[in-house]
Amino acid sequence: MQHRQTSLFSFLQKLTPGNEGSCEPYSSPDAIRHARQPKKAPHPTPLESKNNSEETSDEIGGTDASSQKMRRQVLSAGIPVAANDGDRRANHFSSIMSKFVKEDKSGCASNGKSNQDCCGSFICHPNDSTEKSVKDRTPDDKCSAKHVSAIKKSSDGLGPLYSECDLDVLGPETPAVRPRVPLFKRIQQDPSDSDKQDSSLFGPNKRFKPIGKTVTEKKILENSCESTSSKFEWLVPFKIRDANGRRPSDPFYDKRTLYIPPDALKRMSASQRQYWSVKCQYMDVVIFFKVGKFYELYELDAEIGQRELDWKMTISGVGKCRQVGVSEAGIDDAVHKLTSRGYNVGRMEQLETSEQAKARGASSVIQRKLVNVSTPCTPSDGNMEAEAVHLLALKEGDCGSKDGSIFYGFAFLDNASLKCWVGSISNDNSCAALGALLVQISPKEIIHERSGLSEATRVALKKYASAGSMKIQLTATTPGVDFLDSSEVMKLASSKGYFKGSSKQWFSAIDGSVNCDLAICALGGLITHLSRLMLDDTLRNGELFSYHVYKNCLRMDGQTLLNLEIFSNNVDGGLSGTLYKHLDHCLTASGKRLLRRWICHPLRDFTGINQRLDVVEAFIKNSEIMSLIASYLTRIPDLERLLGRVRSTVGSSSMLLLPFVGDKILKQRIKTFGFLVKGLRIGLELLNMIRKEDHGMLPISLFVNIPNLSSLDDLLNQFEVALEDDFPHYQDHIVKDSDAETLAVLVELFSGKAIEWSQVINALNCIDVLQSFARASISSFMPMSRPILLVNAYSPNLAKDKDGPMLHMKGLWHPYAVSGNGNDLVPNEIHLGNDSKICHPCALLLTGPNMGGKSTLLRATCLAVILAQLGCFVPCEECMLSPVDTIFTRLGATDRIMSGESTFYVECSETASVLRNATKDSLVLLDELGRGTSTFDGYAIAYAVFRHLLEKVCCRLLFATHYHPLTKEFGSHPHVSLQHMACSFHVGDGISSPRNDLVFLYKLAPGACSESYGLQVALMAGLPKQVVEAAASAGQNIKQLISRNFKSSEARSEFSTLHEEWLKSLWDISKPSVSLGDEDISDTLLCLWHELRSFYKLR
Repeated sequence: MQHRQTSLFSFLQKLTPGNEGSCEPYSSPDAIRHARQPKKAPHPTPLESKNNSEETSDEIGGTDASSQKMRRQVLSAGIPVAANDGDRRANHFSSIMSKFVKEDKSGCASNGKSNQDCCGSFICHPNDSTEKSVKDRTPDDKCSAKHVSAIKKSSDGLGPLYSECDLDVLGPETPAVRPRVPLFKRIQQDPSDSDKQDSSLFGPNKRFKPIGKTVTEKKILENSCESTSSKFEWLVPFKIRDANGRRPSDPFYDKRTLYIPPDALKRMSASQRQYWSVKCQYMDVVIFFKVGKFYELYELDAEIGQRELDWKMTISGVGKCRQVGVSEAGIDDAVHKLTSRGYNVGRMEQLETSEQAKARGASSVIQRKLVNVSTPCTPSDGNMEAEAVHLLALKEGDCGSKDGSIFYGFAFLDNASLKCWVGSISNDNSCAALGALLVQISPKEIIHERSGLSEATRVALKKYASAGSMKIQLTATTPGVDFLDSSEVMKLASSKGYFKGSSKQWFSAIDGSVNCDLAICALGGLITHLSRLMLDDTLRNGELFSYHVYKNCLRMDGQTLLNLEIFSNNVDGGLSGTLYKHLDHCLTASGKRLLRRWICHPLRDFTGINQRLDVVEAFIKNSEIMSLIASYLTRIPDLERLLGRVRSTVGSSSMLLLPFVGDKILKQRIKTFGFLVKGLRIGLELLNMIRKEDHGMLPISLFVNIPNLSSLDDLLNQFEVALEDDFPHYQDHIVKDSDAETLAVLVELFSGKAIEWSQVINALNCIDVLQSFARASISSFMPMSRPILLVNAYSPNLAKDKDGPMLHMKGLWHPYAVSGNGNDLVPNEIHLGNDSKICHPCALLLTGPNMGGKSTLLRATCLAVILAQLGCFVPCEECMLSPVDTIFTRLGATDRIMSGESTFYVECSETASVLRNATKDSLVLLDELGRGTSTFDGYAIAYAVFRHLLEKVCCRLLFATHYHPLTKEFGSHPHVSLQHMACSFHVGDGISSPRNDLVFLYKLAPGACSESYGLQVALMAGLPKQVVEAAASAGQNIKQLISRNFKSSEARSEFSTLHEEWLKSLWDISKPSVSLGDEDISDTLLCLWHELRSFYKLR
């Protein structure tokens, strides 16, 4: 009968004559109690070397795992074969290669690493030089601090003696992992139940009463207190230190590491040293320790297991160590639950069986190693959402530039698809470009250097970390340790052979960056972090691409993406009521991710936009072809992630040697490879069908023009034959000894064409997104039309009144602000800029009542421009525009209380970014600028900003305001169109409807609105009638008092700011003190004459 090892910490207690050799059994919800025969043994001594493969301990050697057969040796693809195995290897390899027409003769050196021995003694000293090999990833947890304080109060009756300790452990005092998302469940049990004494002691929500305890409870508390103080003093919150002996109050404290005194390590058994030698360097990771056919959590990790997974905690063994456990069958589910709740989870697996350990020596202990760390930001399993999960490393550069610009280098990873991007950006104090990056990629975690970010950057990270439905985890790392110098990063990447999956040399992705050194430093931070998470296979086999936030696309900064609700709404941060949700009719998961990337980067290229529009129009006209294509797409799995998972296994066959789990991993890899091959077959059939000339979809051929598609078809057929021969039931394959070697050969051959397979997948994704555009147009309630794109015909040498940017929309409606069947929508017309037929002003000054639809009209205009430059049909009857280079928005009234920024400060900072960066090709949206301060200050700022954009920038401008004097100031300006949102009053009959109700018509009408009807809206909102009546009386008095001050503004409707400039020019040349020649005066008068003539001709 097999005996299971008892607690890992069974020898942690100090040995005394009374307790030496005694032990208590381990109990777990999924485990059967086993009795262990006591055995006298000498006191364990620490090992002299980490690499010693044999060690002496007071445990029974080789009995901490179930007996099983010797694991087979797996030969990875590309590893040289010993001479005595040459014939067998050659015959087997020939049988596989016979299925392929062309054999790949090139050899590939194995890049796998030999297993390192983890059984050695690991003693952390305060000034250990190994500090630089660790990262700062440990979230803090206050559970232990509260627990220790509560126990000492109740057991010793000291009252407030330990209150000072509680203050000392605020913040990141304990190494236990804190979840990054709110906890779903807390377990509370009856403290009086003596059978559940472990839960009453260590439950996170318990309150210990100082009096009234039973004798049993007092004993439990005394024993527990003694165990904590004498055996685990280095885990007590007010004594805890990192590997270099620093306290949490030290600015360089490393939360990821733990200092363990040497004498505590000496009292441990060999298995205990295995665990703590890893755990003291991964305090931010919940580590499952493999013992036979069970996985166990200890101490602080056991608290997490009890709290999150409702596992029963036991206190067993001589050391009375807290522990929970789970069987092999439940480990995957447990890891998934913990990572979904924000924890990092690692596994220490057995590298050999008990028989292999016994063969090394009677007292040898089974070797174990940390082989895998799963995090919320690096998922790779098949149970993921379609949305990409990104891990971002951010490096800020020197802020001492003359213009105040801030430079950032960044690198981010999509682990599921094995793709990494790198780049750099320059930013002003508003951090608009950084905001755009964060909204575009929506990272789940951001790695940055502690004390390496400016205040402006921290404010931006706080702002965008709280936006949307996905919260961002900020992880600070040790300065100078994780983010290496650019030269060191390049040496490291080259020596390790990283990013072999890229089509070019990896450093070519850095070319063209604003700051190459910062980009490489950020990449180094990402590499160091991934190496610590045991993801070297991702780095070796992954692809590296350059990423540009704004290059060659319609620019939208982070604030614009939030204001227009592109990816998240402003109500709950969800997808409902967003542009992404409106356009998402994709049928594949990888198509959905490409749709997001397209929305982040609308085109500016005239040719590219029209090519997309041609395909969308062809889909709309050929609904039968679109249905046929949809039948293929619905059967295609997530090929992008399947390819990434297959490529990640190249050269990583060491995982298959692990006892217990090796066969399970191999079975999953076979299933993944089979799904990929079958999915690519469906995709190639679709592409071949589209390339035929009799389907009436000629424009789409441009997107499926893949070179050597026929040769890829033949190659895929050979892989299908090999799959049918070797793994006919790949979805539920029964593993054989030769399967690992066979799969390694197939995967290596398949990965040799990874770039071509990626081209096929990208073509399928493009087809999916374009058919999604067509479905969005077909399913709309209101008319949709193809936009007409015009090349900008203006030149700097031409007059400002001619041939500038233009935007004309007839029957415009908001694409997803609909209720019911869309009958409540009122279409409107927008005309900005001149075309060949008629001249229109470039600025729209919009007034109207509150809730009259001004903001909806402004947003609808911007969304129509975005849709047009995406290559999609737009929500209007007619649309004609010249491409927009940047969309700027200033909408809503919000503050940033967490960063100490008022509503008016936020308004001004966003407006400042507009004034600094807007060009003649920009589209600017300003809604109620100046409302956050006094009336006169707000009006003055609104006036100055409007005039600057109108006369200096000359861009397409939509300006909504309640400052009605602005309509007098600019009423006669030739470049301003005054319009308002119409409304009317419903006159009551005095009986059933005694009052006059304000009715919103949502129709754009010419001219200015006389007032904003705020009092009527206040009544609609539920303000008491007597309060509104008092407000109306006060309003009349105020108008009478200040009417004289604004009386002169009535004449401004016929005398604009442009007239002022003309008059100033005439006055200047008429001054006697001005000495101008006759020619200068003549030229000035001639220019004024031309301007007057042009002005009155326009009118």
